[in-house]
Amino acid sequence: MELRVLAFVLAGGKGTRLYPLTKERAKPAVPFGGKYRIVDFVLSNLINSGIYSIYVLIQFKSQSLLQHLRDGWQFSGLLNDYFIIPVPAQMRITGETWYRGTADAMYHNLNLIEQSHPDLVVVFGADHIYRMNIRAMVEYHREKKAEVTIAAIPVEKRWASEFGVIETAADGRIVGFHEKNADAPTIPGDSERVYASMGNYIFSTGRLLHELKEDAENEGSSHDFGRDILPSLVGQCEMFAYDFDRNPIPGDPPEVRPYWRDVGTIDAYFEAAMDLRSVVPELNLYNKLWPVRTAGYPDPPAKFTFDEDGRRGEAIDSIVSGGSILSGGLVRRSVLHRGVRIHTGAVVEDSIVFDNCDIGRRCKIRRAIIDKNVTLPLDTVIGYDPESDERNYHVSEGGIVVVEGGRTPVDIARVRL
Repeated sequence: MELRVLAFVLAGGKGTRLYPLTKERAKPAVPFGGKYRIVDFVLSNLINSGIYSIYVLIQFKSQSLLQHLRDGWQFSGLLNDYFIIPVPAQMRITGETWYRGTADAMYHNLNLIEQSHPDLVVVFGADHIYRMNIRAMVEYHREKKAEVTIAAIPVEKRWASEFGVIETAADGRIVGFHEKNADAPTIPGDSERVYASMGNYIFSTGRLLHELKEDAENEGSSHDFGRDILPSLVGQCEMFAYDFDRNPIPGDPPEVRPYWRDVGTIDAYFEAAMDLRSVVPELNLYNKLWPVRTAGYPDPPAKFTFDEDGRRGEAIDSIVSGGSILSGGLVRRSVLHRGVRIHTGAVVEDSIVFDNCDIGRRCKIRRAIIDKNVTLPLDTVIGYDPESDERNYHVSEGGIVVVEGGRTPVDIARVRL
């Protein structure tokens, strides 16, 4: 019997640690990889897995996310079970304003579950870069006759203090949770790794509805799945961990390890984007059997102009997206998003340049993220003088320089040298 599956994507995070990339946009709407947004990865995983009934719960700074969902993820509406619908915080509960936690976000939208009558509800976050065959996790959930299944990724034990760790028995049954505990129990049969929760869940509908209502009445709860609901279920129901390392992606060789990255900080985001430049990248965007979908913008092809010494458009070990023009500039080990212009004599290295940026003649950019719609006047230097960078821009702990979007050429020209 085919199970009816309803999906909720939690896309309401502020993404404060990604500031200033989240100054004007929600974290799921942050661009990634040339033409994508972070939210595209979870939505692609769902669609590729044959799950087509999806609500996207949004909250903070939602305009750019709403626009992207409209441009890239609107179904025709011909079939009632095929939809991707953004759901803003609706203040349906008396006296409430914003969602207080992940469970509270779901509680505010109980009517969407009750009117759909699904067998299972999948609750996935929109904050990570990964590929996942969710259908395989659903099958695991059914085989185990589980009421709750949590996606778990094996990580080295030394990182246990950075994650919520799941303690399991040998058969995958969950027997405990350990929040950021360096001494958390390791995986049975593997003394070097622990199971970190990925924040992705499958619930039987009855169990989910019951727990959300119970949690809403608990004044001492923070109304969060990971902190409150799931720990309270240990020993109370059939709850299993799904090993993400065993997740098969159609079209990938069997030896390829599943890809998952937490891009919660500027440095982590930068490193994940740089992963894409590899000759054989860990995140394969070229698997036609498992495409990463996004909005289909009518961009012209990228163009490289001039063939003269000292004035030759070149890109090496880089990603160059549609509509970009390299007019005599050099791009090395970088990711250019849509509609970027690189002018004669400019050198961009180890950097990420967002949509519609214009890099002027003889600019030198290194280890930087240039947000969308920035114009850099000729001879601008970024990433070479730490003191100047600290005065004029946001600099991450790892030394990545972030130039905020929306700054005009006059703004850039007036920075203190």
